[in-house]
Amino acid sequence: MSMPPDFDAIVLAGGLGTRLRSVVADRPKPLAPVAGRPFLDHVLAHLAEVGVQRVVLSIGYLGAQIEARYGDRFQGMSITYSRESEPLGTGGALKQALSCCNTPYALALNGDTLLRCDPRGFVARTVASGKRLGILTREVEDAGRYGRCELRDGTVVAFGEKTQPGPGLINAGVYCLHRGALADHVGPARFSFERDFVGPQVLHLRPYGEKVDGYFIDIGVPEDLARAQVELPPWR
Repeated sequence: MSMPPDFDAIVLAGGLGTRLRSVVADRPKPLAPVAGRPFLDHVLAHLAEVGVQRVVLSIGYLGAQIEARYGDRFQGMSITYSRESEPLGTGGALKQALSCCNTPYALALNGDTLLRCDPRGFVARTVASGKRLGILTREVEDAGRYGRCELRDGTVVAFGEKTQPGPGLINAGVYCLHRGALADHVGPARFSFERDFVGPQVLHLRPYGEKVDGYFIDIGVPEDLARAQVELPPWR
């Protein structure tokens, strides 16, 4: 049995967090306190648990607070920083952070979202598919909030489609990206990975896709931040 490929992990932690300002005004959103620790601690601890060795933290808004907390190591993982001098959006931030990676493929995720799964098989299968992009999806009770995805034979054929509320499959915000996946993107330096890159090109890109069932929470709105306080175990 072959070993899964080595991969760096990118964590996007540079957003403005405007929807959380009413409850988290003095720090970047990923540092919002949850179950006794900043939420980003929970995200990074999960990466350490699944064997990630190197993390690129993409920082922007109040990013100095993140650097001050984590320095260059966390639970045995080395940490490198990709710093936005101006807001780049998720696409621009990923493009810059990919240039900091040392591995051919990288796992990318959001610093305000936790999806409990073992990504090593997902990365290996994305690489084996020959695709430059892999996307993890998950079933949720209200897909309308996020936009629906559709999988067909291991390929994402619809992405982020806004539809009526109700259960459905969504983009879980965890990606496997070839280091050069965004190198040829033409347009402004600031762009949305989801709305400006994947969505309009999904039928051309034909990303590899998988559905996972692990615990999922996005603390992007106050109600879900409050839910995380109850659902995530206290830090041990």
